Amino acid sequence: MNGIFISKGESLIRLSKPYTDRAEQEAIADVLASGYLSQGKNVSKFESMLAEYVGTKYAFATSSCTTALHLSLVVLGIGPGDEVIVPDFTFPATANVVIQQQAVPILVDIDLDTFTINIEDFSAKITPKTKAVIPVHLFGLSADMSPVLRLAKKHGFAVVEDAACALGAHYKGKKCGALGDMACFSFHPRKSITTGEGGMITTDDDQLAGEIELLRAHGASRTDGRFTFQKAGFNYRLSEIQGAIGIRQMDKLDWILERRRKLADYLSKQLGPFKNLTRPIEPRYARHTFQSYVVLLDQNLNRDKIIKDMAQQGIETTIGTYALHSQPFFSQKYHYQESDIPYSQRAYEGSLTLPLYPTMSENEMAKIIDALYEVINANYKG
Repeated sequence: MNGIFISKGESLIRLSKPYTDRAEQEAIADVLASGYLSQGKNVSKFESMLAEYVGTKYAFATSSCTTALHLSLVVLGIGPGDEVIVPDFTFPATANVVIQQQAVPILVDIDLDTFTINIEDFSAKITPKTKAVIPVHLFGLSADMSPVLRLAKKHGFAVVEDAACALGAHYKGKKCGALGDMACFSFHPRKSITTGEGGMITTDDDQLAGEIELLRAHGASRTDGRFTFQKAGFNYRLSEIQGAIGIRQMDKLDWILERRRKLADYLSKQLGPFKNLTRPIEPRYARHTFQSYVVLLDQNLNRDKIIKDMAQQGIETTIGTYALHSQPFFSQKYHYQESDIPYSQRAYEGSLTLPLYPTMSENEMAKIIDALYEVINANYKG
C-alpha cells in the first residue's frame, strides 16, 4: 500500500473532495483580470480538449449535466406522447428531463452486479412509442452498450448516454461518450473533474451538433456582431471562469483517474474478507472510473443506521442513488409499486457509498475499513 497514499490528517473523512490547486486559482484570476466572463475562448478550449479525449467530433459545454440531457432530448424532437426508456436506479434528473419534454419516462430495472440497465427488462418495454433510451453509466461503470445499441438500431430510436459519472470510463476499448448518438457529462464537485457546476454534450452527428449549438444560446446565430434569433432556445451556456477551471482539471484527469482506480483496488482488497457486503465489480468489457465506490450490503443490515453509525465515527457515507419508481412523484403519477422494479428497489435499500477521492491518506483509508467492520458487526442480525 506504500506509495499510493498522501500523508495528512483530518478529523472528518468526507465522502468526496475535488482536487484543485494553484493552477485553478490562477486561471480564475486571469479570467477576472481579462474582463471577459461569459462563454468564450476558455470554454471553447475546454470543449476541444474534452472532444479529443473522448474521441468525438463535437463537444458542447452546458451549465449542468441536467441541461445537457434536456438539450439532447430537445434536439431529438422528443415531445408529448413519446416514450423514453430510463434505468430506474439513477438520480432523478435522468427522468426529469423526459417529463420536461412532456414525454413519458419508461422505468426499467437494473442488474444488481453492475447497477446498470437490465437488458431483458429494457427489451421487454420497447414499444412503437419508444423514441430514445438513456443508459446510465452509473458510478463510473459503463452500461453494457452493445445490446443497447443493437436494440436501438433494430427499433429505430436514439441512444443518449448519461455519462455524468463516466468521464474516462471505457466500453470494449472505446471511451464512454462516444458510443451513442449523444452523451452527457457532469462536472459537479463529486465527479472526477469539476467546474463547480457544469456539463458537456458530445456527438459525432453534424445535424445534432448544429441544433445543440443554436439552442444552447437562446436559439441565436451571430453575423457581423448581430444576433439573429432562429428558434426559441435556452441559456444553457458555461461561463469563462468555469471553462478555465475545466482546462486545468483536464490537465489533471489522467492522474485523478489513476489514483481513483488504485485506491478502489486497495479498498476492494481490504473489504474482501467482509462477508456481509458485495464489492463493486469491473466486467471484462469495461474500465471503471470509480467516481463513486458503492457496495451492496446484506439484506440483514440496516443501511440507513450504518450511515448514521459511520457518521458518529467521523466518516461521511451515503446511499448509492435513488429507485425512481419508489419516489412520491413517480409512484403517484405513474402508479408504480415498490415491487414493480425489484432489483432497483434492492439497490436503493442496500447500496452504500464509501469515501473515495484522489488525495485520500493511508490513515483515512484504514479508519474507513476499521469503522465499517465495527459498525457492520454491531448491526448484523444473521
